[in-house]
Amino acid sequence: MRAWTILLAGFLLAAPWFATSAQEPKTKQSKPQAAPVVHGINPANLDTSVKPCEDFFKYATGGWVAKHPIPPEYPRWGSFDALALRNQEELRGILEAAEKDTKAPAGSIERKLGEFYAAAMDEKKADELGIKPLQPELQAIADVKDMKGLAKEAAILQHHGVNVFFGVGSEQDAKDATEVIAGFHQGGLSLPDRDYYLKDDPKTKAVRDAYVNHVTKVFELLGDPADKAAAEAQTVLKLETALAKVSMSRVERRDPKATYHPMAFAEIATLTPDFDWTLYAREIGLPEIKGHINVGEPGFFKGLAAELKTVPLDDWKTYLRWHLVSRYSGALSSEFVKENFAFSKTLTGAQQDLPRWKKAVSATNGAMGMALGELYVKQYFSPEAKAQVLDILHHIKAALREDLETLPWMSEATRKAAIFKLDKIVEKIGYPDKWRNYSKLEIKPGDYVGNLWRASSFEDARDLAKIGKPLDRTEWGMTPPTVNAYYDPGMNEIVFPAGILQPPFFDPKADLAENYGGIGAVIGHEITHGFDDQGSQYDAYGNLKNWWTPEDLKAFKERGQCIVDQASQYVVDNDLHLQGKLVEGEAIADLGGLTLAYRAYHMALGDKPAPVVDGFTGDQRFFLAFATVWASSTRPQFARLLATVDPHPAARYRVNGTLSDMPAFAKAFGCTAGPMAAAKGCQVW
Repeated sequence: MRAWTILLAGFLLAAPWFATSAQEPKTKQSKPQAAPVVHGINPANLDTSVKPCEDFFKYATGGWVAKHPIPPEYPRWGSFDALALRNQEELRGILEAAEKDTKAPAGSIERKLGEFYAAAMDEKKADELGIKPLQPELQAIADVKDMKGLAKEAAILQHHGVNVFFGVGSEQDAKDATEVIAGFHQGGLSLPDRDYYLKDDPKTKAVRDAYVNHVTKVFELLGDPADKAAAEAQTVLKLETALAKVSMSRVERRDPKATYHPMAFAEIATLTPDFDWTLYAREIGLPEIKGHINVGEPGFFKGLAAELKTVPLDDWKTYLRWHLVSRYSGALSSEFVKENFAFSKTLTGAQQDLPRWKKAVSATNGAMGMALGELYVKQYFSPEAKAQVLDILHHIKAALREDLETLPWMSEATRKAAIFKLDKIVEKIGYPDKWRNYSKLEIKPGDYVGNLWRASSFEDARDLAKIGKPLDRTEWGMTPPTVNAYYDPGMNEIVFPAGILQPPFFDPKADLAENYGGIGAVIGHEITHGFDDQGSQYDAYGNLKNWWTPEDLKAFKERGQCIVDQASQYVVDNDLHLQGKLVEGEAIADLGGLTLAYRAYHMALGDKPAPVVDGFTGDQRFFLAFATVWASSTRPQFARLLATVDPHPAARYRVNGTLSDMPAFAKAFGCTAGPMAAAKGCQVW
């Protein structure tokens, strides 16, 4: 339930109905290659027909993009994805070895990982079983007779990873970061965002039409007659649209104060009185609530109450049935998997489904990610790499401290609090100090759906058990092989999994310019999140608490508004612009992070001149390394999806938008005019 600010949103997260899909298509499939390791800047990645002062993104990455077209099974392809594929291939090797290891003791993580992966790979058995693995729960839904039964079934489904009605989980108390409380938040939608239900432009309407057709076909696969299936699909759309109408927008939810509403557990019943919260809490395994809970969006729960009062029970049962099958259909027989992918094409533009092994690796990582990560770091991450990354990190923190000490627009009171917060940031590099215990997770050979069902229950129980207990600050929110990073404002920590600490981000054999422009920009990005539009509202200990003077806060917000206005001008697809307020935090982090990395790079150089390599100065290679990280191309459908749900700007604007605000870039490439000249750039940090 934490509101992390992360470096890059993973595209599978945007479409959960096919994330666990495990069917390989019969058509011939391309085989994108994992990213080859090239030390330093590769001149072949450039497109020198483009002037760097006109479009640096294309100049720096055009050669790479031309040589790496989007594979048909992906909605986007870039440096992130190529590195993620290399990590995925390494995980595949670990899992295949575990699958073949007959000497692994029963109950060991090697045995559990091997058995989970083997079950996920068994396409033949999935086809033989069809819908049978879900029949007991489908029957339980059919047996619901009243509102009490509806509350009980909702708890069972949520406990097993099915997104119905709302979300519940543990979260830090925003006003007392040492405590873990229960948080209840809006949910219950199948499409990626509420806007897909509410917007009336032709492309959004086309997605809704395709969605209704998809739901209809899934109900037909369950054995319903065509006319009944079509009516059921309309019921699902109607109910989800009603929930979308009472949901807060992503922009509204970016304000942490807007989603913090502490109240006694009994008070939630006043918001949704027709829902049996006592029965629900008992069924889902919610611990006894002695203090308060957080109801993130009270208006949503009031809106849900109105629907529960008026919508017939049979319609809610149709809704539950759809969500159950949608969540698990990727692990069912071929016809369900094919139908899942058919609809995902509408949202992402991908032309072919992923091969079975990739989805099996992802599913295993999703179920037992820390166990898999434990085996991964033993093979692929060295203590020496960790030490080098920490050295870069400490230079960047020193650069921010120097900046905070000299900012002319910041008063001494705010300056003192900001430096104190910087000093309190916790650094997590590579992998956690202690590993998660999976001894209570039961994995059965050949039972893919059952394993997913039990893994979801295991994770939900682990999460709920934290409620009412002191905060565990050693916990990680990403697995070690993940190609990503994050800042958690409640924990005031920066986290860099081992998976991202590889080329093109970090290379022990590259020089300072490349590493500071690559992983240095990533580190600076995450540190800056502690001082962006969201992170700046939390103090050094992770409490939602103002530490700004009124004058300084006004000055900070004015600088942030410059970023919002700039980003809002960027066009994603035809008439679709970025949502400036949605991407504000990430754009601030991109600009602040690269600015800090640049200063830290020169601190690390000391009095030594940077070498000229392949005709590029150190500063030029620094900026080229930054752009290389974002080398990518995206299908139009997926670009529109990301513009709706993703708080990160599109890759082109993460490069051009950020660099157009940096005088150091303009100086490095001699940009005196044009889009990259930084004549009137924004500056926050």
